[in-house]
Amino acid sequence: MDRIGGSLYGLAFGDALGKPTEFLTVAEIDEQFGPAGPDDLEGDPALFTDDTQMALAVGWALHDAVDLTPDALEPQLRKRFVAWAHSPENDRAPGMTCLRAVGGLAEGMPWVEATVAGSKGCGANMRVTPVGLIPGLDLDVLAGVSQLQAAMTHGHPTALAASELTAYATRLVVDGCALADVPGKLLARCADQREIYREDWLGALWRSPGATTPADFIARGWDECKAVLEHLVAALARPDDGLDASLATGEGWIAEEALASGLYCAVRHADDPVRSIVRGARTSGDSDSIAAIAGAFVGAAHGLDAWPSDWVDRIEHTDELAALASHLRGNDGN
Repeated sequence: MDRIGGSLYGLAFGDALGKPTEFLTVAEIDEQFGPAGPDDLEGDPALFTDDTQMALAVGWALHDAVDLTPDALEPQLRKRFVAWAHSPENDRAPGMTCLRAVGGLAEGMPWVEATVAGSKGCGANMRVTPVGLIPGLDLDVLAGVSQLQAAMTHGHPTALAASELTAYATRLVVDGCALADVPGKLLARCADQREIYREDWLGALWRSPGATTPADFIARGWDECKAVLEHLVAALARPDDGLDASLATGEGWIAEEALASGLYCAVRHADDPVRSIVRGARTSGDSDSIAAIAGAFVGAAHGLDAWPSDWVDRIEHTDELAALASHLRGNDGN
């Protein structure tokens, strides 16, 4: 079973399915697509958004780095983020936080100065999936890489914690954890990591207004993630009402809500990958990011063969997605 390909393509499929619904209400989505929501990709090729574009940037940075250390990885992330910002395909409603921070990176600013310190937008974790797909990656390295790639644009502690949790959840599912068991494991991670500040990866980022110590800074992020995950667990304990998922776990514009709402859709439709991303796309919030995260999770559970084969052919940059999946599996000889 190709869980790595299933997750990476699932991210792109969810993103593409949610692209036309991102700024619509559920009533407007139903009027345009019917009450079942959008259930097929639009166009040939089907286009995705900045979510998948930036996930590819992170994935190729991981591939290009000679080692997964802060000094080796940061220049590669910077290079790929700047290339994304300057690409003619960067016309898919990119987030202002990413554009602002990457503008500073392009000028050569240290990333701790370029980042938007108060932002915890979902741009931090919509792109982190490739980190969770590296087989056997040490969990401390996974945490550092996840937080660094987030921190270079989104400096809020919740963006860091939510990014680590998103990558960790992906890793859990790739390793065979049932989707229904993931929320509990994420809550345990919140407790275990609450006061761990990874200074070797984050440097002096913690010195922001209101923070008194590194542990105090990062604890705020873990606590906010814990709160939304508790809402997720409570929502999953109730019968599914079939309504807008963002009503249960948040609209997804911020990182912790994107994680929770994406995971909500994946768990609710754990046996139906397409329905999981349709559920994410049929939301009044950040539909493409919610559906993309849901797709990454459920794709990791079911593998590439669970997705419609014509979608694999129709999604834009399918050769690049396939190549990155191969690289992440370690099949390229590098």
